Amino acid sequence: MLGISYPTLKKWILDGKIQTTRTPGGHHRLSQENLKPFLAADGSRSAPQSRARYRRVSGRNQLVGIITSLRVEGLMAEVVVNVGHTEMMAIITADAARELHLAKGERVAALVKSTDVMIERLDSE
Repeated sequence: MLGISYPTLKKWILDGKIQTTRTPGGHHRLSQENLKPFLAADGSRSAPQSRARYRRVSGRNQLVGIITSLRVEGLMAEVVVNVGHTEMMAIITADAARELHLAKGERVAALVKSTDVMIERLDSE
């Protein structure tokens, strides 16, 4: 609901920023009542700054960036998004690109849905 990571939420709990109840097993439980101030603060932000849109989509791996390249050919479109210091490429339908009115320089979110994440070790052995 808040659009934050588990480590951030855990830090807020440990810092006393958000109140929880403890289960007999030592787990933290959050009530919606305790989340209301955070949701209200988010609701006062402008639409592009609000996290509310993240709650309208089931995918939580959303990377916000800027379109650096858009190439539409036939039925498909190649969209390159700069996210931080990384570029991501998505192949979508040309119809979807047109319906979304995508253009170079637009701020978008790349939603990643995957059942697997692979890790490659980059340092030398």
